[in-house]
Amino acid sequence: MNILFHLTSPEPPIPGTDAVLQEIETLRRHFGGECLQFYPLRRPSRIFPKCLYGVHQRAELRRLEPAVDLHHLYYATLYSFAWLGALNKPLIYSLVTGVGPLSNRGNTRWLKPIRMIVSGNPRDEAALRRLCPERYRIIRPGIALERFTPMPLMLRDELILLVGSAPWTKRQFRTKGVDLLLAVAESLPLRLVFLWRGFLRDELERRIARRGLTSRVEIINEAVDVNQVLARVHATVVLAETDNLVKAYPHSLMESLAAGKPVLVNERVPMADYVAEAQCGQVVSQFTPESLKLAIARLMDNYGDCQAAAFVRGRADFQLSSMLAAYGKVYKEALEA
Repeated sequence: MNILFHLTSPEPPIPGTDAVLQEIETLRRHFGGECLQFYPLRRPSRIFPKCLYGVHQRAELRRLEPAVDLHHLYYATLYSFAWLGALNKPLIYSLVTGVGPLSNRGNTRWLKPIRMIVSGNPRDEAALRRLCPERYRIIRPGIALERFTPMPLMLRDELILLVGSAPWTKRQFRTKGVDLLLAVAESLPLRLVFLWRGFLRDELERRIARRGLTSRVEIINEAVDVNQVLARVHATVVLAETDNLVKAYPHSLMESLAAGKPVLVNERVPMADYVAEAQCGQVVSQFTPESLKLAIARLMDNYGDCQAAAFVRGRADFQLSSMLAAYGKVYKEALEA
């Protein structure tokens, strides 16, 4: 099968540190195809207009499309990119965070070229059923579980947290909870391990030094075996101020559960619903220091139970084979329609 995967975010300086690109590469290796970069800049920018994504690739898209069986676009939310209407082959549109605000607008005619919308966010189901009743699927992401070996770490007086979903921009130090975690670490027995991806390390170091936390914060700014890092932490945390900032099911949280380590996540991240149901960690109810401190205290008080649930559910619920089978069915349906 020749699938053309449409990329809409830049490659990080450290290859392999972006979860969306990891998932795309997994699908590409399994089903076949190639990737085309529609993001026009080398670094992320929140002010660059989305309507200009892909303008520089129009000629290349025309050249490639005759040999393509399917198009597969990954983007955070639904957006009417200019090139979608020019595609002749079936298009699969994967939502990384959720349907987003465009789903509430009246004009949805631009959705017509999309053969199937895929979301990993169960909170999207009602909106997608309203938008395209026969053309959506909810597929829970999967990871290569065999890469992770549960290695329990005794919890004593200090909690060691792995921090996932590193910021792409300075603004995201606030919106992705980095500032919040550093503020809380000033008053709690907490150590933080940041998995970084090459952007803005100096800015992170300045914020750590400003709070006097240099001795209690580690920055990993290179490609590493995440399983080995997870072996020396108690849990993993992902925070987001809004519901369109991080993957609905962040890879760092799935990997943590696969290694038998509980997770901390705030309720704006859709995976919070799963964490609450599976009792494999704690949900931060508000994006505030007080709520985060309360969730950390609950995690420490109930660490044994959360760890046991993480070990059982993480290995059972995030099978890569299940995700690949579901996407295989979507591709087959799209080709046969």
